[in-house]
Amino acid sequence: MASRSYLCEECMREGRFTPAKIVHHVIPITPENINDPNVTLSWSNLRAVCRECHAAAHGARVRRYKVDSSGRVTIR
Repeated sequence: MASRSYLCEECMREGRFTPAKIVHHVIPITPENINDPNVTLSWSNLRAVCRECHAAAHGARVRRYKVDSSGRVTIR
């Protein structure tokens, strides 16, 4: 995020200056591609965004994970 001055890239396109809080993967990480550095680590697949823009990018989808009764996080 330092490379984007810690500002949300989506907000900056609209002339707003909002602190970025999340690194968004344009191509979502899945169990199939989690070990592919072209998806997980490539600058071309990463965007610095604020929480609101991140939520909008995911379209208020259902959570992609769940927490079981023992506190373990699992991907749905």
